[in-house]
Amino acid sequence: MKPVLVFSRTTGFRHDSIPAGVRCIRELRSGVEATEDPDAFTRSNLARFAAVVFMNTNGRVLTDTGRTALEGYVRGGGGFLGVHSAAATEYGWPFYGDLVGAWFDRHPEVQPATVTVVDPEHPATAHLPASGSRVDEWYDFRSYPDARILLRVDESTYDGGGMGADHPLAWCHERLGGRSFYTALGHTTEAYTEPAFRAHLGHALGWVTGDPA
Repeated sequence: MKPVLVFSRTTGFRHDSIPAGVRCIRELRSGVEATEDPDAFTRSNLARFAAVVFMNTNGRVLTDTGRTALEGYVRGGGGFLGVHSAAATEYGWPFYGDLVGAWFDRHPEVQPATVTVVDPEHPATAHLPASGSRVDEWYDFRSYPDARILLRVDESTYDGGGMGADHPLAWCHERLGGRSFYTALGHTTEAYTEPAFRAHLGHALGWVTGDPA
């Protein structure tokens, strides 16, 4: 089984939950390498990994060489998992916008809301109840993702949502060569100790790599 690369560099807002997120991925899968060095993104180095995880990255985090390497990696079949503020990363790079599926726009304050499962057939959502309350930072996105929608957040259950009744929260696609999965969950440190969220991440990672979680 190939290792997984977890990348958590930030040049904008930095989430306090990053260490917990990196630790969670290490606990979910063997062979995890974690870095914040953009020079890790070369064609030869990425070829060693089954997937790349952007763990709460934020801002412009890659060099031009790294962008070329990541695009080639994904188009060649490499897996990608973006967590929470991965959607607030690399604005202005069209390929990355297509890879993640949508860019972050805004959010209200952290508060509880009801999450509903749209697609219970995906392994990353099959274990979740049809609906359930949790606390997170509920992102609005600049566009609606062209992807398989897995989770929604019910805007009637919290204050400040701006996307309407169909507010996507997690999705996946295979449009660019490799498998890509994005979840907007994962703002809080506590999330990474919650069994349901850990299973969500573990099965998402298993799906993008094609290996069991």
